[in-house]
Amino acid sequence: MPRFALPTLTLAVAVSLTACAGSTKTAGAVGPTGASTREIAVAQTSAPAAVTAGQALIALRKAVPTARFTGTVTAANDPNHLLGRPGQYTSKVTFSDSRIAASDTEGLDQGDVERGGAVEVFASADDAARRMTYIQSVTKSMPAFAEYDYRHDTVLVRISKFLTPSQAEAYKKAADALG
Repeated sequence: MPRFALPTLTLAVAVSLTACAGSTKTAGAVGPTGASTREIAVAQTSAPAAVTAGQALIALRKAVPTARFTGTVTAANDPNHLLGRPGQYTSKVTFSDSRIAASDTEGLDQGDVERGGAVEVFASADDAARRMTYIQSVTKSMPAFAEYDYRHDTVLVRISKFLTPSQAEAYKKAADALG
């Protein structure tokens, strides 16, 4: 199954389940999509609901109110040219953190991780883990690009090195609570 089919399947299942909610149909009855309600229930348990980077940031902001949305990465403005590519993020947003001094971020672009962070969402947890491993291997050899990285399932939260470890820990706890 193509990677982009999972979110579509999940949406179709959610719509089907919503349409069937409160129904008195038997387990073998046919739902509005032609799938039996039993097939729908099986699909729901085997396909986790997809979260977008924007939704993940909203959840993070509840725990870390100093985070402020700065932008959505699109195929047209992605500086890494990774959005939607095989094995790469399917959505990404950037944010600033008001606890970071403006003098630390002079000359940086609006969406740079150093201003606060970024949330990247992947089609699979393995893809997110590979991206995190890659970033950590690059930043290990170049401390100027160091950052905190936290992963929960398909969501990778990248946090600026300008935050203290205890400040970054709040993002880790929030990331761990996702989904």
